[in-house]
Amino acid sequence: MSGIGAMRLKPTHQEEDAMITRQIGQSGISVNAIGLGCMGLSEFYGPATETAEAIALLQGAVDAGVNHFDTAQLYGMGANERLLGEAFKDRRDRVVIATKFGPTRDRETGALTGVDGSEDNMRAAIEESLRFLQTDHVDIYYLHRMDQSRPIEETVGAMAKLVAEGKVRALGLSEASAETLKRANAVHPISALQSEYSLFSRDIEDGPLPAVREIGATLVAYSPLGRGFLTGRFTRENRPQNDYRSGAYQPRYGDEAYEANLALVEEVKTIAEALKASPAQVALAWVLGRGEHVVTIPGTTKRSNLDGNLGAAGLTITSAQIARLEGLAARVRGARYPETGMRNINV
Repeated sequence: MSGIGAMRLKPTHQEEDAMITRQIGQSGISVNAIGLGCMGLSEFYGPATETAEAIALLQGAVDAGVNHFDTAQLYGMGANERLLGEAFKDRRDRVVIATKFGPTRDRETGALTGVDGSEDNMRAAIEESLRFLQTDHVDIYYLHRMDQSRPIEETVGAMAKLVAEGKVRALGLSEASAETLKRANAVHPISALQSEYSLFSRDIEDGPLPAVREIGATLVAYSPLGRGFLTGRFTRENRPQNDYRSGAYQPRYGDEAYEANLALVEEVKTIAEALKASPAQVALAWVLGRGEHVVTIPGTTKRSNLDGNLGAAGLTITSAQIARLEGLAARVRGARYPETGMRNINV
């Protein structure tokens, strides 16, 4: 989308500027293009949010117009799904719930132990998810990472049975390559590819993103705010503490990369100030401006941040500002994940 003119995100919902409504592939599922990634409520970004506070945030999000909520079996080993179950048990018809299976963890230590895309594991996972979510169906069901020990056709063939049984409405893959996406789609329609995509992470433009468009699917962009970098709240003195960004799991937050990436955020801040917007709103507007086949699931644990994110729907970015934003990703220091994590990306 480099070189386009002023980018204005036009809501298609009845309430002008309230939201942008987009389809999830050809599934017939419509969502607010700015959803909510729920992982951080349970782990990885510091201590788990207190249950009552988390439920209030989730229910408040629905009242604010959010209807797309993303969770996974992995997040808190079921704790995150339980939160959504409690929050939405009396308003299930107002929400689109996406969850995922595949990665396995040691139930005592929480350590990741691999990826299991077998039908047996899928059956156990979906039944647990349905129980925790207090529902009889999941709207979008993803293979969270590719099981490289078995053909994707085998896993997707098993997942398709859940659609036939009414337990799942639509299928998705997370961090799959273009080839894997097309092979999977030949078995059963793949409605969504979930991948990290932001001003800082554009590697999927070389294969997976064109494949999404080719098969008529939707990109569900996670971490569209660069895992917090693009909110503009971090500084040289104020670095993430006591979460997985402060260790070896996020190379972009490492000592050698941190200050270089902070300098890139200053450029986003400059554009945000000119637009009288927040850096997060600029970052989200850029992602949503990539096309009607893109939706986002920024995560937050605070209602003020959620409301700010929703404000990106009404933002106009000029062609000159877009041109400045386009060059940031090539200058980012550090990979998306450490070497071990990158082995499970785009496969």
